[in-house]
Amino acid sequence: MSLGKAVRLALEEVAEPDKAEPMRAYMKSEMPFLGVQATPRRAALRRVFARHRIDSAPEWRRAVLSLWREAEYREERYAAVELTGHHYYRDFQTLYTVPMYEEMIVTGAWWDLVDELATHRVGDLLAAFPDTMRPLMLEWAADADLWKRRTAILCQNRFKSRTDTALLYACIEPSLSDTDFFARKAIGWSLREYAKTNPDEVIRYVRAKGISGLSRREALKNLPGS
Repeated sequence: MSLGKAVRLALEEVAEPDKAEPMRAYMKSEMPFLGVQATPRRAALRRVFARHRIDSAPEWRRAVLSLWREAEYREERYAAVELTGHHYYRDFQTLYTVPMYEEMIVTGAWWDLVDELATHRVGDLLAAFPDTMRPLMLEWAADADLWKRRTAILCQNRFKSRTDTALLYACIEPSLSDTDFFARKAIGWSLREYAKTNPDEVIRYVRAKGISGLSRREALKNLPGS
């Protein structure tokens, strides 16, 4: 049995069909849901991934993209995202994965699919390969595609004291004039995460820049009196 078929069967076994439409409506998804909630989904996928080990990085990338492209239900795309981060394949996280993640980000085009890739996969690549990824994130930050810009903004969210402040600001600033909710939310979220390490600098930046009210509220949410 192929990995894709195994994933579909495992998800169907733990699906609650009465939840499918409310989940689709909440996520505003054109792709239907099976009705599988996060905890049973992750448990089912762990079992499937343990039974279907992948031997090489190219084969793994093909498996991820097959799951992604052939998905009929949104949970199958969640499965593809989870496969990208599975601990079996930690050593496969190289620059060769960038085109795969770019495809998933551009075609996923929604926060439930993009944000995990941005903050974990792309962020980890930035940490491991800064000389290549830093200029790429600057390119993405100025891209016409909202979700590539959001990824560039969010990719350092887990970096804490390792945050490259100049890169963070350079990725934020092309989107400062964007009125889209997801661009403004990303700006505020990235600054809020950095504020956990350097609150005074975030307060200074917010006061110096004409950022939107939404971004400002998000950035300063955990900073009393700011």
